Amino acid sequence: MFTPIQGIPLIAHTVELFESSPLIQEVILVLPQNKVEEGISLSKERGWKKLAEICSGGKRRQDSVRCGLERLSPCTWVVIHDGARPCMDTGILERGLIAVKETGAAVAGVPATETIKEVCSKGIVQSTLDRKKLWMVQTPQIFDYKLLVSAHATCQQAVTDDASMVEMLGHPVKMFMGIPNNLKVTTPGDLALVEAIMKRNNPMANPQ
Repeated sequence: MFTPIQGIPLIAHTVELFESSPLIQEVILVLPQNKVEEGISLSKERGWKKLAEICSGGKRRQDSVRCGLERLSPCTWVVIHDGARPCMDTGILERGLIAVKETGAAVAGVPATETIKEVCSKGIVQSTLDRKKLWMVQTPQIFDYKLLVSAHATCQQAVTDDASMVEMLGHPVKMFMGIPNNLKVTTPGDLALVEAIMKRNNPMANPQ
């Protein structure tokens, strides 16, 4: 999260997407416990105005989201976004806030472009899935505040995203179009891709 990209920590790029958006009123930043102080120092250095609080997360992803949710002022819509996705754009937020009004839950994603096969633990193909029905999920994921609070209070099993919790309530989730460049940094190679994307999107930017 604090690896420099164009001279600025990765997480700063992500937070400042929300800082600069008129669609966002308040930001809660959830970090590993050993990074909270570093996050506080960074927020002061960068002068973030919308950042209401920085808190430490929990053991699971959903525990970390819950920690942030508990510190958020009651509101209409909650936007959940991975700190490791610094290439989101304003258009995604705009599309998401339109989509969420239809069902109260909406997630960004892109249609699958590769053939996807279901494989057993022994590496044997079990079936070939219909690619036309498959989307690769991203963040942001946007929810009605009360619906998301209810989902976190109800779901106890481990899930990989907040939409799964809402789905378990039997509530419909709307998919809206993300962008291929909205990748999640998980490997050193991803850092190089993100930097290339940023240079292409803003070739006049100078490293700090």
